[in-house]
Amino acid sequence: MTEAAPPARSGPPSRRDLREGDDRADGRDETPNERADRNWTEALQELRVLQTGTQILTGFLLALAFQPAFGDLGYAQRVFYLTLVVLAGLSAIVALAPVALHRMVFGRREKRVVVAYGHAALVTALVTVSLLLVGVLAFVFDIVLGAAAAWTAGAVAAAAVIAMWLVFPLALRRQGMTR
Repeated sequence: MTEAAPPARSGPPSRRDLREGDDRADGRDETPNERADRNWTEALQELRVLQTGTQILTGFLLALAFQPAFGDLGYAQRVFYLTLVVLAGLSAIVALAPVALHRMVFGRREKRVVVAYGHAALVTALVTVSLLLVGVLAFVFDIVLGAAAAWTAGAVAAAAVIAMWLVFPLALRRQGMTR
């Protein structure tokens, strides 16, 4: 993932930052290419986690269509279900896009471009997965308890996603910038 420049430090750079080729005073002894390699490795690990969760949700959704009770769903529930299936597919496509790009430019010294693209794709995939998670929870509550419970479960899940995936990380990032 691409990193924002760290906050300015007072005093001389650390010994680790004095190596030739190290372009940042951030306490890491790495060149821009080494940083791109490290960021790509971190992005791949995030992709693995994201993809596993997406695959589990997709498998769950696809299995539903073959259950006997699926025929009892109303028109709106079927549309909602198909919307979730499309979101699951879109999430997988977006999450795998950086890997496809990496294969296409492998060996061409484009790692920084791949990392930047991977970052954008991961953020987009997190958005689609968050919609998918909230939607699946609401869908299950709708089937089991009805529309009112679905709206409540969806709202609670959406609030949890916003808090855990946006508000808290932004607060921690802001706090880190003030140190």
